[in-house]
Amino acid sequence: MMGGFSLAVHGGAGVLHRDQMTPEREADYHAALERVLSAGEAVLDADGSALDAVTQAVCALENEPLFNAGRGAVFTRNEQQEMDAALMDGRNRQAGAVAGIFGPKNPVLAARSVLEHTDHVLMIGEGALAVARTAGLDFEEQDYFFTQERWDALQETLKMEAEGTLDDDPSRRHGTVGAVARDRNGHLAAATSTGGMTAKRSGRVGDSPVIGAGTYADDATCAVSATGDGEAFLRLCAAHEIDARMRLTSVSLERAAEDVIMTELTALNGTGGIIALDRNGAITTPFNCEGMYRGWSVEGDGRKTAIY
Repeated sequence: MMGGFSLAVHGGAGVLHRDQMTPEREADYHAALERVLSAGEAVLDADGSALDAVTQAVCALENEPLFNAGRGAVFTRNEQQEMDAALMDGRNRQAGAVAGIFGPKNPVLAARSVLEHTDHVLMIGEGALAVARTAGLDFEEQDYFFTQERWDALQETLKMEAEGTLDDDPSRRHGTVGAVARDRNGHLAAATSTGGMTAKRSGRVGDSPVIGAGTYADDATCAVSATGDGEAFLRLCAAHEIDARMRLTSVSLERAAEDVIMTELTALNGTGGIIALDRNGAITTPFNCEGMYRGWSVEGDGRKTAIY
């Protein structure tokens, strides 16, 4: 199958509330999403692979401190940062993932090093870091990953817990980045990266690095990257559930994604969203919360970014 490329990216479903979003901050988010789309488009426009495109797009997202991944990762309740990432190649369903790591500048590259240099899919802790070092990836110290906004969010969350006033505000609970792409050869790929939840317990792993939960790609059906309540997405096997509905019942991507996010996720009292595209490059971005930082680009049809 040949044709034009398609690309979609997200910066998480944990958006600031409208009444907290200043025009300047909103402009910053749109500009960041534009930079991320440019990174992915550059690969696809040069006839690069979907896997390379989502890798570069997620690297760009991890480099943006506005988003909860890489440089903008949130803190655990132990005042540490533990990052997860995954990517999947729709050509052969090969995948690589890492969980609970700290050090690599771009966790998605650590996930890719697992895909390319091991026989495994998901690696954690020191084993994952050893693979990343052997692959020659860039590592950074704590100062690089520290952002005052994330530190303040941790202190506020711990204070609310102590006072018994903690709520389920998605802007604190959610935060993930991801990309899905279809290249000119018709191949699909997906990648997802996250710092997890503010004040999460040390060792907690969400859906992002779990293939079939937060990340999935198969050329025959779709590519999916999720963001939101990780535990709910894990219980749903949400990304694979969308694939399965398309494969087994022949429904469209839009219908499958809408049913999983708006019906199944909501039934579990979970909130969040996904970006996804099908084998023909059609894109859908459903979410059941206030907003999701997102952008998409279709060859010959321009690009767009959105928040709410």
